[in-house]
Amino acid sequence: MGKFVVLDHPLIQHKLTIIRRKETGSNEFRRIVGEIGGLMTYEITRDLPLKDVEIETPVGKTVQKEIAGKKLTIVPILRAGMGMVNGVLEMIPSAKVGVIGMYRDEETFQPHEYFCKMPKDVAERECLIVDPMLATGGSANMAIDALKKRGVTDIKLAVLVAAPEGIEAVQKAHPDVDIYAAAKDEKLLDNGYIFPGLGDAGDRLFGTK
Repeated sequence: MGKFVVLDHPLIQHKLTIIRRKETGSNEFRRIVGEIGGLMTYEITRDLPLKDVEIETPVGKTVQKEIAGKKLTIVPILRAGMGMVNGVLEMIPSAKVGVIGMYRDEETFQPHEYFCKMPKDVAERECLIVDPMLATGGSANMAIDALKKRGVTDIKLAVLVAAPEGIEAVQKAHPDVDIYAAAKDEKLLDNGYIFPGLGDAGDRLFGTK
């Protein structure tokens, strides 16, 4: 079973409280979502392998560490996932970005994929799916399915808030995928929103409410 990890660093929790507030405007919401994405990256990448390399400093030669192994691809689920991308890229500027576009049927809450564009070598990469919300788990599962169909075997999921129902759905469908969240929220409401949640993260990010 993949692990579920709540990243409870004080800075993450403080910033999450700010974006939960309904009076937080799009500009501040967008900025802080990116900041949380960057902070989460520290913990998510904790197990990246290192290798020894010989370099020369201004005072002489030395053996030091650099990241080894698979390169990273960030995979935002459109559109809300785009809010987290810049924060992750600030930590890992060399990462490539693949995107998956989905929309949710407002009656059935089922996701529908309409776009998917990945790096050509995505099967050889570690993929980090980012999306502010893990509600029913439908979009996350569809995104994971899309990557696996393209040969990806190393997948992680990063979200800001997760409902218990969504966590259970992803772990059941993809027990090999680790989930990282800034918070595990109380429940999923009948209208498909997470409580206490963030509201509609896409609308709040882009000012389309």
